[in-house]
Formats: sequence, structure tokens, C-alpha cells
Amino acid sequence: MLRFFVDILRYIARVLNGLKDPGFRGLLLFTAAILATGTYFYHLFEKWRWLDAFYFSVTTLTTVGYGDFYPRTDSGKIFTIIYIFLGVGVILSFINTVARHAKDQGKERFNHRWRS
Repeated sequence: MLRFFVDILRYIARVLNGLKDPGFRGLLLFTAAILATGTYFYHLFEKWRWLDAFYFSVTTLTTVGYGDFYPRTDSGKIFTIIYIFLGVGVILSFINTVARHAKDQGKERFNHRWRS
């Protein structure tokens, strides 16, 4: 369990370190905007609680899709189709960028240790 929390803290540290890069910041803001748009839409049109709407937005765009929530209205289904096509690429780009920054940080630490 401790390992889980350590990994979470490392992930947060990598995201915060990535904020130094303007491209990363832009992608982070765009990712947040996509998730906020989905959350707002599902809250408004599907009448879901805010947490449920956010949860569905995240699980949909990360392609987890548990199936415990799904749109029941036609407008919700149409929005979800468009949301998936637009949002999956954004989320995957964000995850890839975080991984790239983590890899670069690992190389910097490794090189620093060998030079010292």
C-alpha cells in the first residue's frame, strides 16, 4: 500500500515538473477543458451528480468504460460519440507527454549520479 502512495506522489511530482514546459501546460489545460466540458454536459443533460459525470468522462476518455454509467438520452449518446473521437487522442497525448517527461527526468538523474 505504501508503494502505491509513493507512486502517486512521484506521478504528481512529474506533472508539476512538466509545468515548466509551455507545451505541457497547454496540453494540461486542454485536457482539463475536455474533461470539464464532458462533466458539465453529462451533469446538465443526463442529470448525473457532478462526481458521477466527472467519473464517466474520465473512464470514457481513458477507454476503461466500466459500463456502470452510460448515456440514456439521444443527445447524450451523440455527444459521447463526438466526445470519444475528440477526447481520446487528447488524453492519450497527455499521458504520453507525462511519460516522456518522467523518462527524461530519469535519464537526468541517472546521468547526474554517474558524473558525481
